[in-house]
Amino acid sequence: MKLDELEIIRRIRATFPGGRELVDDCGGVPAPPPGQQLLVTTDLMEAGQHFRLDWHPPELLGRKLLMVNLSDLDASGAEATGFTLTLALGRDLELPWLERFLDGLARAAVEAKVPVIGGDTVGRSTGLGLGITAFGTCRRWLKREAMVAGDRLYADQELGASLRGLRKLMAGARWDPAAPDPDLAAHLDPSPNLGLGPRLAGIPQVHACIDISDGLSRDLRNLAEAAGLSVILDPGLGPDSVVGGEDYARCFSSSLPREELQRILGMPLIPVGLAVERAEAPLLHYDRGSLGPYPDRGFDHFAP
Repeated sequence: MKLDELEIIRRIRATFPGGRELVDDCGGVPAPPPGQQLLVTTDLMEAGQHFRLDWHPPELLGRKLLMVNLSDLDASGAEATGFTLTLALGRDLELPWLERFLDGLARAAVEAKVPVIGGDTVGRSTGLGLGITAFGTCRRWLKREAMVAGDRLYADQELGASLRGLRKLMAGARWDPAAPDPDLAAHLDPSPNLGLGPRLAGIPQVHACIDISDGLSRDLRNLAEAAGLSVILDPGLGPDSVVGGEDYARCFSSSLPREELQRILGMPLIPVGLAVERAEAPLLHYDRGSLGPYPDRGFDHFAP
């Protein structure tokens, strides 16, 4: 069946939380409560660059589109309050695929209790582009620049599962909901630990936080550059943990000991690095006992 813009909008209005309020050209951004700050994040996903239609079940892609944006807000210490949705749909896209995608996105929005507050739908000759702009509010913004020399850095989950899932997809594996593979799930249907970010923001000795999306080697570099420091990689990390992206873990810096943080949060933490005064490179590692620069092996959006 041919795609129809009015039918797409009708479906969004009928199934998304907040959808029935989409009756004007503009939507209202929820105002932050007294003493809180409004934050915003935007993420785009393009077929062939960020996902493959023959690999990614549409309902899981809908969930992932929302989760990656909510993960950014959460890592900043914010709780999501609303999002806008932009769809650039190729004329060759099949309607049943789009319906499954919207159903998955709608269910994720219901589970996260975050309403749609606006958006746009456009046609294109071929391909698929997806975009969300998400809004949230926080009492304390966990800015990257606030990391302090001497901070230890931790992740809230093991890293590298999404990379393993990607390798399995490249080798021919496909998602089977009857027998879900945890590595494939990590790549196709990430479940960031939403709610942890605001908890971290409530601990004064937690100074900065980022979500691991482009890979630890890139995201630790981003933290170090923002703070004007360097980070020494933890020697216990395996290669996949350092180069793998799209884990959507919380990675944060703190002056508190690991044991105390684990007691406060009630969860295990993975050591990933140590912040030090700025050295010859933003990211360092020990190689045969000698400390030196670690190359940037994160995801490059403009790589050929």
